[in-house]
Amino acid sequence: MAAQLSPYLNFDGDAREAVEFYGRVFGTTPDISTYDSVGPVDDPALAAKVLHAQLTIEGVGTLMASDVPPGTTLTDRASVALSGETGDRERLRAWFAALSEGAQELTAMETAPWGDEFGMLRDRFGVGWLVNVAAPTP
Repeated sequence: MAAQLSPYLNFDGDAREAVEFYGRVFGTTPDISTYDSVGPVDDPALAAKVLHAQLTIEGVGTLMASDVPPGTTLTDRASVALSGETGDRERLRAWFAALSEGAQELTAMETAPWGDEFGMLRDRFGVGWLVNVAAPTP
């Protein structure tokens, strides 16, 4: 699979409702992970919120979404997600490095709890970027 560009939408507590609606619209079932599905959370109000949701729309691409984490304003509604397989690692890391010029790094590019390599930043223009390199398959 080649690297791909995917829209990433943020919501203020209603991400599940939104992605379930989009799933019905596009005829697909969303894959939804809550904050507590990847480990314990300190804030009970955050536990059931959507950490990450993904809809694969056949022949079109992937739409992703989440509920905004505490401290993030709703003006941060959209970000751009770049993702790829292990073979795309160098290109994705190079893009992350290039986007980092004048950016606010939010998460360093490193191995994430779900096993992939992941980094997140807000570029000098205020655009959010999420870069994910899939973990090698055994």
